[in-house]
Amino acid sequence: MSTSNSDKRAKELLSKAKLRRTKQRVDILSALLDGRGPMSQEQISDAIDGTGPNKATVYRAMESLVGKGVVHRAFERNGTCYFELGDRFGDRQCHPHFTCTECNRTHCLTDFEVPMVKSQKGFQVSHQKIELEGMCPRCADRQEDEVSL
Repeated sequence: MSTSNSDKRAKELLSKAKLRRTKQRVDILSALLDGRGPMSQEQISDAIDGTGPNKATVYRAMESLVGKGVVHRAFERNGTCYFELGDRFGDRQCHPHFTCTECNRTHCLTDFEVPMVKSQKGFQVSHQKIELEGMCPRCADRQEDEVSL
């Protein structure tokens, strides 16, 4: 369920990207704004009220949002793409994603600011992804507790 603040911000993002402010796009962006990190298309569909768009509509809307840079593909896990707002951390700001190999949860490491790499002559970098894997603090603590028993 979206809040009026997220709806307002979603409309601002669409205007900035020069995209029509359709109900579907506003609902999708509001779901991402209200979410706690990257979301799959299925999670986005589930987050929108029962009267929301069908999966095909979400897919088409996501493609237009990705094409304009409003949303970007954060990472892929088991064949499923996860998306987040392209401007959540500022223009072209990159942050790593950490996937725990124990619980399989992915966390945004927003405390790390990663500058955009400078590309070699002739290459144009549109965005970069940094994906890290290991054990999250919760799983590491749990494993430590099991070892000390």
